[in-house]
Amino acid sequence: MAVVTTSLGRLDTDATRWSPSWRLVARNYLAHRRSKVFFLTGFLEPVLFLFSIGIGVGQLIDSFEFNGRTVEYAAFVAPGMLAASAMNGAVLDSTFSVFFKLKFEKLYDAVLATPLRPFDVARGEITWALLRGGVYSVGFLVVMLLMGLVHSWWALLAVPATLLIGFGFSAVCMALTTFMRSWQDFDLVTLAVMPLFLFSATFFPVTAFDGALRWVVEASPLYRGVVLCRELTTGAISWDSAVSVVYLLVMGLAGLYVVSRRLGTLLLR
Repeated sequence: MAVVTTSLGRLDTDATRWSPSWRLVARNYLAHRRSKVFFLTGFLEPVLFLFSIGIGVGQLIDSFEFNGRTVEYAAFVAPGMLAASAMNGAVLDSTFSVFFKLKFEKLYDAVLATPLRPFDVARGEITWALLRGGVYSVGFLVVMLLMGLVHSWWALLAVPATLLIGFGFSAVCMALTTFMRSWQDFDLVTLAVMPLFLFSATFFPVTAFDGALRWVVEASPLYRGVVLCRELTTGAISWDSAVSVVYLLVMGLAGLYVVSRRLGTLLLR
């Protein structure tokens, strides 16, 4: 921990030579380094969900069939919670926090008075969200491992998978945040996130849906993240994982492009 803290604390001197975006990452770290509870809640929430639903409800459900393998309910739900926590962390960092900095704190106006450009701002904020999400993901995977819910060495790739999920959601949500005008607009964020959380095969197989509804679910971004994490932790790899990687990567790059253009329009006019 001391090594990590020291490394992050030197971002403003050493790492910033690699990319201007790291200056914004360093600023976010310095602003939040004393908020231990702020970081702890992001890790505990999915763990508590895992214990309450994966273990509690799992006592009432025997197992599920997934890609031709029989998987106990807790092992089925855990990677879904891993993907959902990556989404939630990315959404919180790239909506409420970014909106406050953009509209009230006027942080980005000051940042753009330096050599940093809108693209650097977007990349810096997204990188910060990914660093936080990566710490949460590693901690959650350790809990899964201790509980015996990891069944394959492919699970080592679950951390990069969650970073990809975070990249996709943080970039798109940050782009959408640039269009918001008041705090009331964030009701739409909740309206979008809650159905994704409940109906992206997080708690039950996608085969529970029929017809066109199943196509809608399989086209949703969180489902792509859930199926990617689930296949990696269970070892039941299929072409769905490749589809998910491409989907989330394109989603993230598109969001990064839009938010860079929007920040330029809003702050450089």
